[in-house]
Amino acid sequence: MATFAFSGRTRSGEVISGERVADSLEAATAALRREQIQVTRITPVKAKAETKRAGKGRRVKAKNLAVFTRQFSVMIDAGLPLVQCLDILGGQEEDKGFAAVIADTRTDVEGGASLADAMRKHPKTFDALYTNMIAAGEAGGILDTILKRLAVYIEKNVKLVGQVKSAMIYPIAVLVISAGVVAVILWKVIPTFAAMFAGLGAELPLPTRVVIWMSNALVKFMPLIVIALVAAAFAFRQYYATNNGRHVVDRMLLRLPVLGLILRKIAVARFCRTLSTLISSGVPILDGLEITARTAGNAIVEDAVMATRKSIERGETVSGPLKETGVFPPMVTQMIGVGEATGALDTMLGKIADFYEEEVDTAVAGLLTLMEPIMIAILGVIVGGIVIAMYMPIFSMISKLT
Repeated sequence: MATFAFSGRTRSGEVISGERVADSLEAATAALRREQIQVTRITPVKAKAETKRAGKGRRVKAKNLAVFTRQFSVMIDAGLPLVQCLDILGGQEEDKGFAAVIADTRTDVEGGASLADAMRKHPKTFDALYTNMIAAGEAGGILDTILKRLAVYIEKNVKLVGQVKSAMIYPIAVLVISAGVVAVILWKVIPTFAAMFAGLGAELPLPTRVVIWMSNALVKFMPLIVIALVAAAFAFRQYYATNNGRHVVDRMLLRLPVLGLILRKIAVARFCRTLSTLISSGVPILDGLEITARTAGNAIVEDAVMATRKSIERGETVSGPLKETGVFPPMVTQMIGVGEATGALDTMLGKIADFYEEEVDTAVAGLLTLMEPIMIAILGVIVGGIVIAMYMPIFSMISKLT
């Protein structure tokens, strides 16, 4: 499909111009004539302009995409034409960037492009999984069913992402707050005590001297510490952006004692849910595995899925290569093997995803319940230790006076 810019006149004599998507120049001209437009000029749009347009758009919130998809499925199920559905959805979308993408998609569909092809021009909004499923739905005449499956998939994926954030953000937030509280105490409170002790000329215990030294170091090197922290964060982001860095960090995350097990369960649930949705929608297994690998969210899981895909290309089953990777639990590979043997792989993958999503719910709830008292205890020990260290000289002087 190519895009052609045209200008012409309607039957009433009005001069109009625009773009049409068609297989060839002749097909575009014929389509315009059927619309009773007398073409005065029609030329192919340059590839550079197409490339620029393809990169247009931006990522939208998964929640907005889920609502759009579910409303779209209801409208298609009710028998409304594609163009009218997109027109309504674009008009009511509050996100202006997303509304512009929907409007562009509507224009392309109105010009003769398929819905999947029109959406592929906006990869930041509609990823490969989304557009491949839409294409399968259009080919099979079950677009409303595919849209419903997509909406369910996106909603479940949003829930999984939320669980990841709950599992990782809570302890990190508590540690950051603890570090902030300790820094404020060392920066503002301890110097007052240090000045008082210096005026008294008392001999200070070792814990008190250590705390005062930490306070002096923090006050003296505060700008350097801030710069070092910012530089460390930037260096980590740059390192993680590399292929080797991503593999190292993702492998370490999967090996963490409690959090690693939760992340592994989340990866399994996402893999099974994505592949189940794609296969049940008619996407070929090889294409499904490639898309699933890109949406895995972990480099180690991605490598395991791509290795499985290569094995399937050689004629092997899905369960065997997955088991050899060592990434997926034995129960998962056994159930996938049963699904292959019975010809119900998509159904079995869906059941595995349901099971592991429940497991993630339980594990995250247990982790948060366990982390809360641990974090409070750690914060109490640190702050309490500083307070005791600063009051030890006072207790010593009082005991000498008595």
